[in-house]
Amino acid sequence: MATTPALEVRSAQEVRAGAVLAVLSAASFLASLDLFIVNVAFEHMGRSFPGASLADLSWVLNGYAIAYAALLIPLGRLADRFGRKAGFLLGLGLFTAASAACAASTGLWGLVFSRVAQAVGAALLTPTSLGLLLNATPPDRRTRAVRIWAAVGSLAAAAGPVAGGLLVELSWEWVFLVNLPVGVVALLAAVRLLPDSRDSARGPLPDLLGAGLLGVAMGALSLALVKVEEWGWADARTGVSLLGSAVAGGLFWWRSGGHPAPVIEPALLRVRTFAWANLSAFVFSVAFAANLLASILWMQEVWHYSALRTGLAIAPGPLMVPLFASVGQRLSRRVEAGWLAALGCVLFAVGATLSMVGVEAVPNYLTGLLPGWMLSGVGVGLVIPTLLASATVELPPTRTATGSAVVNMSRQVGMALGVSLLVALVGASVGGERQAAFGHVWIAVALLSLCAAPLSFGVSTASSALSGSHRR
Repeated sequence: MATTPALEVRSAQEVRAGAVLAVLSAASFLASLDLFIVNVAFEHMGRSFPGASLADLSWVLNGYAIAYAALLIPLGRLADRFGRKAGFLLGLGLFTAASAACAASTGLWGLVFSRVAQAVGAALLTPTSLGLLLNATPPDRRTRAVRIWAAVGSLAAAAGPVAGGLLVELSWEWVFLVNLPVGVVALLAAVRLLPDSRDSARGPLPDLLGAGLLGVAMGALSLALVKVEEWGWADARTGVSLLGSAVAGGLFWWRSGGHPAPVIEPALLRVRTFAWANLSAFVFSVAFAANLLASILWMQEVWHYSALRTGLAIAPGPLMVPLFASVGQRLSRRVEAGWLAALGCVLFAVGATLSMVGVEAVPNYLTGLLPGWMLSGVGVGLVIPTLLASATVELPPTRTATGSAVVNMSRQVGMALGVSLLVALVGASVGGERQAAFGHVWIAVALLSLCAAPLSFGVSTASSALSGSHRR
């Protein structure tokens, strides 16, 4: 039977849409893979830089998180204004090139600088990839495409620990070199396949100075936390760092109130569900990052696990996330979002507590760490998707993309402070003192997660000035 021209056109459109989805999902995979894969390689990087303290090494993680958080929204807005395809290509190219620079780094601070460049690329490619996907996908297929795009990110989180462990067996440089072939292929395919899109209305330029102030505020606070054991609370350097963070944060908030395109619109924070979701996501992310790095370092430093064994041991937790995200979606039909997120926070706290009381100096992974780690993964699966979905439910459609970006920014800020918290508590301790310090980290993780639980109830509170005016 002959194929009609209409069917041929539709088939060609579907093939092209599938190719676009594959390219954009590959970019999402790269950006999402980074979190777990670099954490697993953290200790091996430290061995390559003799004399580097845990506080210094923390900037490999925090430099990325701070730059990504500060630039995610303004770079996304620049791409919306000048062209999402150009922004995506530039972001992907920079991320790939910076990955090569990370692998070629011969000094710690060169690696940190390259990681910051990586974060700039990720902050540009992440929002543009979703914008391009929505523009290139027919309306009746957008929901499915976005779910696939998000699922690929979840797959990266699950695969990251094992991939990181395998690659580190070769050398830690391969953690970054693996990005090169995927990045180059995705870049070449993107040039050919991706249609461009941009906002028709040319609004004001985003507040890049405000983004810089936000980065300074986060960086100065992180510096004070990671150096406090070395400097002491009474040291002038600690005071100057904390004062600098407060001043930069105050200036950032002042600019946000008067700039026509601020990093965070103050009006958004008057939307109760949005404000509470951001606060809860921030506090929970502090606990999440500290728990992740503490678990990895415990296995590598106390139990002397190899990177591969650590990656395999970490993998069950992330695997729980997509599974219980699906469970949470089903439960959300009968349970309010606030209760669901609060339950996840409590489960995460219980998981951290089980890890604290269960682990011993002699390896006892199956009975000591695994139960709490898997329960923590269940908690993440209930908390993060629920907060991300709830944050934007009351926002006008024109603010949904910005709202989602702000929540992701809050999570990155929280993760940077979580790493800093671990460094502040563990520091340069050794032997039995160091093992006790890990216990203090898990106590802090449990307390922070329990604090996030009541904050989560705010996402069930409806009504706000902004959303109310939108409905009118």
